[in-house]
Amino acid sequence: MPTHFEESIERDLGRLRSELLEMAGLAARALRTSVRALVEGNRQLAYAVILRDRYIDEKEKKIDRLCLEFLVRQQPAGGLLRLAYSTIKVNLEVERVGDYAESVARHVLRLNQTLPEAVTQRIVEMADLAIPMVHDSINAFIRQDIDLARRTIEVEPAVDALQSKLNSDLIELLRSHTIPPEMMDPLLTIGRRFERVADQARNVCMEALYLTTGEYAKHPGSDAFRILFVGEHNACRSQMAEAIGDSLGQPNFIFSSAGLDPAPIDAATVRFMQEKGFDLSRMAPKAIHQVPDLDQYQVVVGVARQSRRAFPQSPRKMVYVDWSIDDPSRAQGPPEEIRASYENTFQFLASHVRDLVEAVLGSKID
Repeated sequence: MPTHFEESIERDLGRLRSELLEMAGLAARALRTSVRALVEGNRQLAYAVILRDRYIDEKEKKIDRLCLEFLVRQQPAGGLLRLAYSTIKVNLEVERVGDYAESVARHVLRLNQTLPEAVTQRIVEMADLAIPMVHDSINAFIRQDIDLARRTIEVEPAVDALQSKLNSDLIELLRSHTIPPEMMDPLLTIGRRFERVADQARNVCMEALYLTTGEYAKHPGSDAFRILFVGEHNACRSQMAEAIGDSLGQPNFIFSSAGLDPAPIDAATVRFMQEKGFDLSRMAPKAIHQVPDLDQYQVVVGVARQSRRAFPQSPRKMVYVDWSIDDPSRAQGPPEEIRASYENTFQFLASHVRDLVEAVLGSKID
């Protein structure tokens, strides 16, 4: 027969589980409503999401209070202490999901014309993956279900891939004048919000694994060495450097690129790189804040003098390297001189990328 102390602990834990489930349900419903507001162009639904966000905030404060009361009243140790610690962190993750739903709704209000079906379909695809992740991650945490946590974590890269496709779609629609420039920011932000929802769900799953095993799961690719190339527009030099890095075929390296002010990739750059055997035609320029897991990059390489503005001081555990070189897409003169400018930039980047990778490996690349 359970003791009074055991009954008291179970009663407290049951209340925490119930409140977490309710909070996750509110956040998931807010996300679904924000998607409906987008698809239907319904401003009232968007306002409803914004106004109801306070209920999620209040729930987050309540769960925090319950966790603190549990710590004081029960003075837990071992697994119960780990549970209280993890619950406080999960509570914050779910509250952020509610914030993302509100952000989506606010950006829906900025859209003043009907969206192309391809855009709404892509966002709905992201939502249909990310929102169930929220539900599954909370269930994995509450039930301490390791298998469910791991299956849910495996979904997150698919959301990242859809976000990349959405970014590419939007660039093409902007080029074809199908959508006006002022719609780019809200649509890109909405895509990022659902990508972040998947990230928060993944974090909850990691807490579930920690709670059950006492060890933190690693994010896929966390053992890789990450290098980010930053240019002014992510339209020429930084894209060239990323392509060169990928061509080295190093499985333990992740190369990416971004720009201070993203712009469509320069057509002459695409043609030059095609001659070199690289296809940049489907690459989507992105801003620095759009780079997933930016804090996991070990090296940031500035290929434009302006790049340093984004990194006035090297972040902790991140090294900033300056490879400033003139932008060949701005070269003037006869075709042969422009071609020579591109060739000079390409050789410069190829040499430096190889040197950097070999320095990390401590050996020559075959």
